[in-house]
Amino acid sequence: MPSARVDTAELPRTAMHRARTGPLLTALGAAGVLAFALLTPDEYNQHVLMWVALNAVLAVGLRFVLLVGETNIATGAFYGIGAYIAALCTVNFAVPFPLALLAGAVVATAVSAGFGLVTLRTKGPYFMLISFAFTEVTRLIYTRINYIGGNSGIMGVFPPQSLDPWMPALTVLLCGGLILALYLCERSDLGRVFRAIENNDAIVETVGINVVSIKLLCLVLASFAVGLAGALHAHIYNVISPGDFSYLVPVFALAYVKIGGDSHVLGAVLGAALLTLVAQALEGAGALEQILFGGAIVAAMLLLPDGLWGAGRRVLRLLLRR
Repeated sequence: MPSARVDTAELPRTAMHRARTGPLLTALGAAGVLAFALLTPDEYNQHVLMWVALNAVLAVGLRFVLLVGETNIATGAFYGIGAYIAALCTVNFAVPFPLALLAGAVVATAVSAGFGLVTLRTKGPYFMLISFAFTEVTRLIYTRINYIGGNSGIMGVFPPQSLDPWMPALTVLLCGGLILALYLCERSDLGRVFRAIENNDAIVETVGINVVSIKLLCLVLASFAVGLAGALHAHIYNVISPGDFSYLVPVFALAYVKIGGDSHVLGAVLGAALLTLVAQALEGAGALEQILFGGAIVAAMLLLPDGLWGAGRRVLRLLLRR
């Protein structure tokens, strides 16, 4: 019986081909989205695109902390802090737009550092429950402070009028830069330490690495990106209120990650884009909206256990074999 022979010289060539085409396709896709943001005249499409970009940063920021094995529901709190600080800087203090964005990101990062110092000695479901409680307590605090509008929130958070035509492209560019920065960090030596902590933090400690400090660094990096996205949120929607930053924000972000696939950063982006578009399609369905949206999430997780990214990779392997 003749034996099958594999040309081993083709294996590294195929791997090299994928290594080259992957970043190329990603760059082309990003350029296409940016061009669409610049050229589309439809305001509805512009707002959907910006919403997708913000949700993608939320998903990638939550996934980044998953690298150390922790589910950070406090993502919603840091997103809201970035939004409120930026809104206050713009409305109450007339701070220039770039500085308002930076202030929101910096304050969210500082709060996340304090939160992490207190809570990161716990892990697993304990950390997740604490982060959930922190998000809801933060939301309730907003409702009790009249200076920031209480239940009514803050209105009139407008970017400079000269930036109005460029806001979609600017949002896509900033969010894309944040996602790229977190991805490059994940691919670095520091990212390998994050993965090692997720696999077995006890082994990491035996080589002299302070696990809590590394987890804190991971949380702080993710919170800066999420806080900046929150600052953008305030200026895109012009009105913010406590209800915008409930526990549902990180819960949906986790759904984006799981449906898109948590094995790669583009899976989180893909999940955010798909579910954001599904939410838009279901808008106006009345009481059925949440049922249909939840059903779409459950169906996707049952049919695609590895997420859309994993399913896409399996299809690609089949095509390459053929």
